Amino acid sequence: MTTKKVLKRPEVLAPAGTLEKLKVAIHYGADAVYIGGNAYGLRSRAGNFTYEEMQEGVAFAKEHGAKVYVAANMVTHEHDEEGAGEFFRELRDVGISAVIVSDPALIEICATEAPGLPIHLSTQASATNFETLEFWKEEGLERVVLAREVSMEEVKAIRENTDVEIEAFIHGAMCISYSGRCTLSNHMSKRDANRGGCCQSCRWKYDLYEMPFANQKRSLVARTKSEEPFSMSAVDMSMIEHIPELIQNGVDSFKIEGRMKSIHYVSTVANVYKTAVNSYMEDPENYVCKQEWIDELWKVAQRELATGFYYKTPGEDEQLFGARRKIPAYSFIGEVMAYDEETKMATVRQRNVFSVGDEVEFYGPGFHHFEQTIDVMWDEEGNEIDRAPNPMDLLTIPVSQPVNVGDMMRKKK
Repeated sequence: MTTKKVLKRPEVLAPAGTLEKLKVAIHYGADAVYIGGNAYGLRSRAGNFTYEEMQEGVAFAKEHGAKVYVAANMVTHEHDEEGAGEFFRELRDVGISAVIVSDPALIEICATEAPGLPIHLSTQASATNFETLEFWKEEGLERVVLAREVSMEEVKAIRENTDVEIEAFIHGAMCISYSGRCTLSNHMSKRDANRGGCCQSCRWKYDLYEMPFANQKRSLVARTKSEEPFSMSAVDMSMIEHIPELIQNGVDSFKIEGRMKSIHYVSTVANVYKTAVNSYMEDPENYVCKQEWIDELWKVAQRELATGFYYKTPGEDEQLFGARRKIPAYSFIGEVMAYDEETKMATVRQRNVFSVGDEVEFYGPGFHHFEQTIDVMWDEEGNEIDRAPNPMDLLTIPVSQPVNVGDMMRKKK
C-alpha cells in the first residue's frame, strides 16, 4: 500500500515597491509581499517604505491574512551596518513577518539585536545546494531564497535533503550575472549595484568592434547596419506552465520579481499565479495550464519569456539578442473606484489616456475579465467628454458587466 504524497500549498509572493502596490498585490491574490525599507535594500529607486507606511501596510496585510517581508539584502561596506540593529528592531516591532538578508554581518546583527524577527536568506547569497541550506538553518534562518541558477533537478534534490523552507523565483526579470552580484554598474556609472544603485548596464546596447589595423585610426564596427546592437541581458522568466513540478518538488514560496514595476504588472501577475495555484491544489490530477493564463502574462511582458536555468543552460534564444519576438503592448488606463448596480455605471480613476470608441478590457481578482467599447463617458462635473487626457481624473462610464472596486482597465496600444 502506497501513501499518497501530501502537497503543500505554496505561498504566492509578490513585489510591492509602494504602499499602493502592496494593497493591489494582496487584493489580487498575493499571500505575501516583499518591500524595501529606507535602508539596506537593493532598489534605491523603488518607492521604499517609511516606518509609517510599513505600519499601514502591515495592518492592511494582516486584515487580509497576508504577510509582509522586508528586503535588506545589500552587501555592506565599512560603516554601512551602523544603525542596523535599530532598523531591524523597528521592523520587528511594527510586525514585519521576516527580513530578507544576504550579508552575514547584517544576519548576525539582526539575530542578536532584534531577536524574534525571522530571517530569510536572499538570492544574492547564491544558495545552490542543500548543504548550504543546512548551514543557514544552523545559523537560525528558517527560509532560503534559492539562487536563480538552480535547476529543477537541483530543487528536487534540495527538498529531499532538507526541511528548510524554499523560496524560488518563478516570474520576472533575470540578472545576467551570478545571483545578481555584478559590478558593471560600478564601473560604467559609479553606481554600486550591490548597495542599491544598479543602472542596469547589461540592458544597454553595445557595438562589437574589430581591433584596428596598424594604418587605421579607429576600430570598425563588426556588424552590418541591419543587425541589432548586442546586449548582455537575459529575457525574463515565466514558470506558469510548470506549476505542478514546482509544487511537487517542494517549493514553499513562489517569488515574483518586480518591485519597480507598475500596479498593472503586479495585479496581473499575482492574479495569474494565484489562479493557477488554486486550480492545481483543487484538483491536481486533472490540472491543465490554461492558454488564457499565458496570454494574460504576455499583456504585461516587457521582454520575451523563458524558463531561466530550471531546465537547461540558457542559450541565444534566452538572451536579448537578434530579432525580437513582437510583444503585445497594453496600456493601463484606469481603476474602478465605485459601481452602481442600478445604473450599471462605473466610476473610474483615469491613469492613462483613452477615448470614446476605444476597445478596453476590465479585469479583476479571481481572473474575471471582459471587453467592451467605450461608447460614452462623463467627467466629474457630469460633462460628456470624448477623451480622457488627465491622469487621476474621476470619470463615469457605463459598463456591460458588473465590476468591483479595485478592478482595472487596460487597452491595447
